[in-house]
Amino acid sequence: MPMTLAEKILARKSGRSAVAAGDLLTCRVDKVLATDITAPLSIAVFRRMGAERVFDPKACILINDHFVPAKDIRSAQFSRTMRLFAEEQGIEAYFEVGRAGICHTLVAEKGLVAPGELYIGADSHTCTAGALGAFATGVGSTDLAAVWALGEIWLRVPESIKVILKGRFNPWVTSKDVIMKLIGNLGVDGGRYKALEFCGPLLETLPMHQRLTLCNMTVEAGAKAGMIPADHVTREFYGNLGLDGFEIPAPDEGARYCRTVTVDAGELEPLVAEPFAPDRIK
Repeated sequence: MPMTLAEKILARKSGRSAVAAGDLLTCRVDKVLATDITAPLSIAVFRRMGAERVFDPKACILINDHFVPAKDIRSAQFSRTMRLFAEEQGIEAYFEVGRAGICHTLVAEKGLVAPGELYIGADSHTCTAGALGAFATGVGSTDLAAVWALGEIWLRVPESIKVILKGRFNPWVTSKDVIMKLIGNLGVDGGRYKALEFCGPLLETLPMHQRLTLCNMTVEAGAKAGMIPADHVTREFYGNLGLDGFEIPAPDEGARYCRTVTVDAGELEPLVAEPFAPDRIK
């Protein structure tokens, strides 16, 4: 059965030969992210569950992001709680002041998530890593604690929307304008629990930083994931990090999409969103 990129990755992670939109799966998780603002909540739930060890310290990523430098004692305590947890659990991918930053940027720059992986994060913009060819989605702190303990998560396979990108950028137009145009077309709930799968001739010319921008804002349309199949740009990006050898999944010809949307970059001008919603573009 032909599958979309989301379906193909979730099939592999659930140990099935094929899945379809709407299926409920238990999937093995490859990487899991928490930040200074979400980790303390997850750690508290982890303790209440009676869990003692994370399923795989090498799969866990902890990044100081939102509250550093600390603005007050409570903020500093959040970071301390996460640091002590990293030390206790032997988590090496722990990033503190001087090594940290915006978590989604850092994950990409360090090559912490690979194509074809299932990546779960306690942050809504975890979907950014879909630009790397992964299935990346955000969850709440309670779900994250369960992933730490079990190494797995249950997911409903999302329907996929194919987003075809074509044309050429006018001056000052970037992928930020493309994703804002798409959100304006779909609305803030038009992609609710969908996977937005990007393709098309424009995409082939976009460097990784512009692809990350595309996938980052898919959650603003309510999407479960934003995804870009790995290609020559992906391979070059990882090659520059000294990483290779990934098994790279691709959507199948004839895969079923619930909707197809086309965005022509040549018709765009720089866009902004008016208060108080990202789909109110001007």
